[in-house]
Amino acid sequence: MTLDRRAVLGAAAVLAMPLQVNAAGRAAPVATTTAGRVRGAEVDGIKVFKGVRYGADTSARRFQPAQAPQPWKGIADALAYGPASPQLKTDEPTSEDCLFLNVWTPGVADGRKRPVMFYVHGGAHANGSGSSPLYDGTWLARTYDVVVVTVNHRLNAFGYSYLARLGGAELADSGNVGNLDLILALQWVRDNIAAFGGDPGNVTTFGQSGGGAKCVTLMAMPRAAGLYHKVATMSGQHVTAMGPIHATIRARAFMDRLGLKPGETDKLRTLPAAQLVEALKMRDPLERKGGVVFWSVVDHGVLPRHPFYPDAPRESGHIPMIIGNTHDETKAFLGGDPKNFALTWDELPGKLENELVLDMSPEYLVGRYRALYPQASPSDLFFAITTAGRSWPGHLIQAEQRARIGAPAWMYQLDFGAQTDPKMGAYHSYDIALVFGTLAAKGSMTGTGPAAIKVRDQLSAAFAAFARTGDPNCAAIPAWEKYTLPRRPTLVVNETSAMVDDPRREEREIFAVAPFMKEGT
Repeated sequence: MTLDRRAVLGAAAVLAMPLQVNAAGRAAPVATTTAGRVRGAEVDGIKVFKGVRYGADTSARRFQPAQAPQPWKGIADALAYGPASPQLKTDEPTSEDCLFLNVWTPGVADGRKRPVMFYVHGGAHANGSGSSPLYDGTWLARTYDVVVVTVNHRLNAFGYSYLARLGGAELADSGNVGNLDLILALQWVRDNIAAFGGDPGNVTTFGQSGGGAKCVTLMAMPRAAGLYHKVATMSGQHVTAMGPIHATIRARAFMDRLGLKPGETDKLRTLPAAQLVEALKMRDPLERKGGVVFWSVVDHGVLPRHPFYPDAPRESGHIPMIIGNTHDETKAFLGGDPKNFALTWDELPGKLENELVLDMSPEYLVGRYRALYPQASPSDLFFAITTAGRSWPGHLIQAEQRARIGAPAWMYQLDFGAQTDPKMGAYHSYDIALVFGTLAAKGSMTGTGPAAIKVRDQLSAAFAAFARTGDPNCAAIPAWEKYTLPRRPTLVVNETSAMVDDPRREEREIFAVAPFMKEGT
């Protein structure tokens, strides 16, 4: 659904009018930005600003770098989330005018210099926004005296369709404008976050899945240098970005789906956004399954190299980094089908063939894993093998490459599993609620029991300590060693967390014989 931004905010502002004075009778918080003043609300002692504009409407600059917003007069209400980028899978309002961010802070213009935690949402570069209940920063800001920022930016074809070889110089950056939006948002943080009680010299970018991948990609983008000071990626396994030839093949196929010839990029820039969204349903021209893929492109300009190939980027080698993964990553993608929890040994190889990224014989893998885990069921092995052969290797490569250049990195593995649906284990994205403290939010399976609270208090404290000092060690967790080779020390997070050298070593070694490239690149 696409709605006019003014209509959305106008209706939201009317609904939100009572929030302009809080329960204690204090005036609603107002902060001054470089473009104008914004009015937020106070929630549980935290000042909350939603839908703060950091970039101008991109509809007139489709596929081009965004511009800073035009200044406004008076006070703009920041009481409702801004629209998400146009996309296929959402119940939120969407619009090409989507460059808005949200801020949670304990204090406004109070002279404090709090750590800033800048979160980039997941969704495979295709879906999502910064307004998920899981990303609400109230608890995190209140508990650890930090400033939390979440952000919307252009996604899918709007943010990552590489048209440079089809449309001329003005579209040279088109394959990465979604990432350039994030840089624009980080520039906004640099220029404005002090007014929200934050320290522009102490910014941590962190994200989960595609959001973590974008944070990793920024580490290889010269234009992002100096805008962030620490990075934490939660299951953001990007090692390689998309190459320009494959990206051009996808752009041509996308235009063909829309009835356009390769040279008709001017028409592509003026088609209704809804038509581009509908075309995203097409099959990818290069992959065996799934819709068309758009994400970061090595364009030899904005992104001059792959994020972690052939090595970790030395230009960001001084940046401290947390690299995390969950024990049962692929249950997030494959656990929704009840049949996958009732597989037979005869069915298992065929099921694996469609879900592996590393190209290895399913029969060979089943034999190795049955010897390694003789009590496991076919379904147990299905999730273990797909996790190790699809979602886990990228995290390992990031940590190994950092270790090889002596760059500081701490690695964790979340073993604590879903409490409201135990069969899901520690699935991909399960760590979000534990870091944000949003245990009861829609989409969380942590529950709110003592076990979940215990894990939340460990993981969130470590992230907050990292944001504050560049080192995640704190009283809530065991001494967390940096990741080094050949030991591979890793914090295994559970009710009682522990340092483990090279967890799941045998599984890692089984897959180490095959090269890993991020699916779709």
